[in-house]
Amino acid sequence: MPELSENPWEWSEPQWRHIVGRARAGRSLAPKSWPGGARCAVSLSFDADHETIPLRDADQSPMRISQGQYGNRQGVPRIRALLARHGVKASFFYPAVSALLHPKEIRAVADDGHEIGIHSWIHEANTKLPPGVERELTLRAADTLEKLSGQRPVGMRTASWDFSVDTLSIIRELGLLYDSSLMADDDPYELLDQGEPTGIVELPPEWIRDDAVYFNMLRFSALRPYTPPSAVEEIFRAEFDGALAEGGLFLLTMHPHVIGHRSRIALLDRLVAYMKSQPGVWFGTHAEVARWCKESAGV
Repeated sequence: MPELSENPWEWSEPQWRHIVGRARAGRSLAPKSWPGGARCAVSLSFDADHETIPLRDADQSPMRISQGQYGNRQGVPRIRALLARHGVKASFFYPAVSALLHPKEIRAVADDGHEIGIHSWIHEANTKLPPGVERELTLRAADTLEKLSGQRPVGMRTASWDFSVDTLSIIRELGLLYDSSLMADDDPYELLDQGEPTGIVELPPEWIRDDAVYFNMLRFSALRPYTPPSAVEEIFRAEFDGALAEGGLFLLTMHPHVIGHRSRIALLDRLVAYMKSQPGVWFGTHAEVARWCKESAGV
């Protein structure tokens, strides 16, 4: 492939088709029904970033680091208790450094029966890494999470959903069942690599269904929490209602240091209770959802 011009309007058709063809959405893997004949699937996920956000930014501020530590001290215990109370299993995505900082936590989460997924080494931005570094970090992260949790990860979510031009090849090399970083649909689909079916299930997230975009705070900027928990609950419930009406997947992304605060964990408690009260709803981990979709489609 010829070197790309800095001016996109000068790209040839083969060049822009090649760019669009990376990690392209293929056939839908949305099943006709979910386990037990359920109409809708709910899959809760928690990105246990903890201290890795400031560390990634080379930010040595004890204040910023303490915000991340809150996820370990208060967020994860509250989340584990909520999930146990409701009898729901979830998927926890760990940066390896976060797991190394809190080995007892990740083991306890795994021992509760929750899924452990790959979420970078130190929450690095893949698209800013030198060639080859993303692969080395991802493979090292997978091995570290397996050692600490006792569970070999079968899925990945790139940090900040920063999916690079190399990410798909790394997923394929690792032999992962699924990815959860791309946003081409509401429901699961098969990833294509330049038109070739990969057999990899994509479980699409979305910023709408992410707690951080509503609650994040950055002290030395204009970024402030601007949405009350009641409004976030309304948005999440509307997304779930839409998935239930269409017989699809409701996938929710949360962060222990964000959703774990007292006023916010309550909205999650009410949301889970509401979803459980609806007929025909199945709760599954990301791995369980991906396996069901893949088996149902005969991939």
